[in-house]
Amino acid sequence: MPTYEYECLSCKHRFEVLQSIKAKPVTKCPKCSKKVRKLISSTGGFIFKGPGFYATDYKKAGVPSGDSKPVSCPQAGQGCTGCSSH
Repeated sequence: MPTYEYECLSCKHRFEVLQSIKAKPVTKCPKCSKKVRKLISSTGGFIFKGPGFYATDYKKAGVPSGDSKPVSCPQAGQGCTGCSSH
């Protein structure tokens, strides 16, 4: 679930709320119960974890996954006979 940041228009209290994307935005300040506004946050975003995302989005370079071809030596074109001979 994403975290949303809000600021009270009256007391200027800033707070974060972890809520579903489908949830209605917060409208009242938890300190003074006045109106709040949603801020544009510069943090985070989404982090997808699991077998459906790792192989295409967050895979470390040069690390083969279980169903991919072995990674060749990056210096193979320069006369390298394979990384295992180093």
